[in-house]
Amino acid sequence: MQYLKDLEKIISINSYTKNKSGVDAVGAIFDVWLKEIGFDVEIYKRETIGDHRYYTSKHKKGAKKLLLLGHLDTVFPEGKFEEYSEDDEWVYGAGVCDMKGGNIVALQALRELYALHKEIVDIDVLLVSDEETGSDDSKYLTAELSKKYDYCFVYEAAGKEMELVTARKGVGTFFIDLKGKAAHAGNHYSQGSDANLEAAFKLQNLVALTDLDKETTLNVGKIQGGIGANTISPDAHLTFELRYKTQEERERVLLEVDKIVSTSYVEGTQSTLSGCIQRDVMQTSESSLNLINKIQNIASKKIKYEERGGVSDANIVSAQGVITLDGFGPFGDGDHTVLERANKKSFEQRIALSLVLFKHFTQNLDFK
Repeated sequence: MQYLKDLEKIISINSYTKNKSGVDAVGAIFDVWLKEIGFDVEIYKRETIGDHRYYTSKHKKGAKKLLLLGHLDTVFPEGKFEEYSEDDEWVYGAGVCDMKGGNIVALQALRELYALHKEIVDIDVLLVSDEETGSDDSKYLTAELSKKYDYCFVYEAAGKEMELVTARKGVGTFFIDLKGKAAHAGNHYSQGSDANLEAAFKLQNLVALTDLDKETTLNVGKIQGGIGANTISPDAHLTFELRYKTQEERERVLLEVDKIVSTSYVEGTQSTLSGCIQRDVMQTSESSLNLINKIQNIASKKIKYEERGGVSDANIVSAQGVITLDGFGPFGDGDHTVLERANKKSFEQRIALSLVLFKHFTQNLDFK
């Protein structure tokens, strides 16, 4: 299991999204590994975050094309969680399942394919640097590059029963800035316009847009405002997140949010909305289910699949009309905590599955 030694090497380098040097150091290692098996690398340089890296196979036959997608960054700043360890069953460390471990699965399967055929045909790899903070920079690159492809496999972690992922909720982060009018709370109470009170009305109306039956949630995660107890608040700020499972729910909620923002519940207050949908919904489609069926036939095994509430860059590619499946990485848990771990056996299973699929794709230039 040399690939676990490779995993240890990159886990031991802190690649917190804002640690550009660390993210780039991990990316440079992948440059070496992928060049060794015949890939060309194109680096999209960035000043304040890690560079995005696009690896293209030298052999093109002009038929169907497959993109493998991953990210280089992790969530912990330097000094917080940088150790790698393992026992008989698990490996432990930041990114072992989310998603340096997934990148290693893709790499090892490509290595084994190259050892068999001495070439890799129409399979490319994109590793971005800012997924953990919402892909605010890389999403434009991912969307543009993905238009070249017919299929995309994303190497985020597998489900507990080795499920692939056919759907993920859409997510958006938004901000409301509220302006009121300051006044002395004792002497001139009625002359003020309370931005905090306006924020409280808006908060309740925003949260009321949640529909758990439809798996739509709106969470006001942060509220700020005011100067002190003796002053009518002249300003306030709300930060909220929207998650939704269908495009219809996205449209319903965004329309209602606009109404709430444009309504002044407290006379004399004004509000401004900013923010955006970061990753649109990825919905299970007939095409993705057909691909699951083809994978089952190719691998001669039952493939389970699931829908997840969390998002990934699979959302971005799927929104471009590319047939996209996620969850090709190893199974793990505790991601985004110091308990993150990944199951050793699941690495073997996922590498084997990827290799079978890559071999079939190389031979047939399609999944048919």
